Amino acid sequence: MKHLKFFLLILSITTLLSILPGQQVFAQHRLKGMHPQQQIDFVKKQLKAKKEPYLSAYKALLVKADSALLVTQHAVEDFSIPGFYVDKETHRRTSRALQVDGFSAYSCALAYQLSGKKKYADKAIYFLNAWSSVNKKYSQLDGSLVMSYSGTALLISADLLKDYKRWKSRDVTQFKWWTKNVFRAAANSIRYRNNNSGDWSRLASILADTYLEDREDMQQNIALIKKDLFDKIAADGHLVEEVKRQGKGIWYTYFSLAPLTASSWIIYNQTGENLFNASRDGASFKKALDYLFYYNQHPEEWKFFKNPDTGSVHTATGFWPANLLEAMNGIYPSPQFDEYLAPYRPIMYPTHDYAWTFPTLMPLRLNGYQ
Repeated sequence: MKHLKFFLLILSITTLLSILPGQQVFAQHRLKGMHPQQQIDFVKKQLKAKKEPYLSAYKALLVKADSALLVTQHAVEDFSIPGFYVDKETHRRTSRALQVDGFSAYSCALAYQLSGKKKYADKAIYFLNAWSSVNKKYSQLDGSLVMSYSGTALLISADLLKDYKRWKSRDVTQFKWWTKNVFRAAANSIRYRNNNSGDWSRLASILADTYLEDREDMQQNIALIKKDLFDKIAADGHLVEEVKRQGKGIWYTYFSLAPLTASSWIIYNQTGENLFNASRDGASFKKALDYLFYYNQHPEEWKFFKNPDTGSVHTATGFWPANLLEAMNGIYPSPQFDEYLAPYRPIMYPTHDYAWTFPTLMPLRLNGYQ
C-alpha cells in the first residue's frame, strides 16, 4: 500500500510539472525544420533588444505580412504548368498562383511566430486551407517541379503553425492529406533526377517528411542526397550538371545549391548530421559557394559559355545569389561574403523559389544560438 501511495505521489508531481508554464514546451511541437526553435528564440531576443540588422529585417517582413492580409487565395484544382522552355509566358503566369499564396502564407506564419499576433497565423492558415481543399493534382511537364520549388513555402508555414490551436483539426487532417498525396507525391515523382529538379524535389519531400513526421521517407531522401552530392559538385566547385545550361549556367548553379543547402540545414536540425562539413576529393559546399560567388562577379571568366546571366540587384531586398550567400554566411563566415552583402541588408527573396527567403532575419548557426 505504501508503495502504491508513493507511486501515485510521484505521478501527481510529474503531471503537475508537465503543465507548469516553464515546462509546457516539452509537451509541445518543438520546431526542427527550416526554422528550429532555437533560431526563433534567438531572433526574438535580438528584436527585444532592438538589434540590427534583425530589427530592419523584421520590419521588412511585417510589410510583406501586412500586405498578405489583403491578398485573396489563388488555389487551383489542377496545378497545370507547361515546360518553361516550351511556353515561358504561360509557365510564369500559372506558377504565380502558388508563388503568391506560398509567400503570403510564409510571411504571415513567420510574423506570427515572432510577434504572437493571431491575425497573421489566421491568414497563413487561410492559404494553407485553400490549397489543401482545392488543389487535387498537378500536371504538364513542370507541374511537379514548380510544386516542389514554390510549394516549399506552404510546408514551411505549416511547420511554423503546427501547434496553433485555432487551426481546426479537420483542416489539419485535410492539409496532411494534401501534403502526402499531392505535394509530396509531386516531389517524389522527380526526386531521382540528378540535377536541380531532383534537388528541389528532395527539399520539398524533406519538408513534407518533417511536417508528417515520416522518418522512413526522410531517411530515403537523406540517402539520395548523400549518394550523389559529390557527383554534382566537382573538385574545383563547379556544379557538373548545371554548367551545361549555356547562358543560364550561373543561375542554375544557384538554383541547385539553394535546395541542396536548405535540405542539409533541415537534415542537421532533424538528425544532427552535418553535411556542411562533408567533402570528397576537395569538393565541398564551401568550394561550390566560393565558385558561384566568384563567377557571378566575374562572368567574363566563365569558361562554359560566353556572357552568362548573373544575379543582379532587382530590388533593394531580394536577388540571387545574395539570399543564398547571406544564409550560408552563418555557416561559413566570410569577410568577402559580408562585404558583398552588407549594402543590401536586410536581404529578402520574395519570388519564384523558396529555400532562403528571409536569410538576414533568420540566421543559421551550427553550434547553437548564443
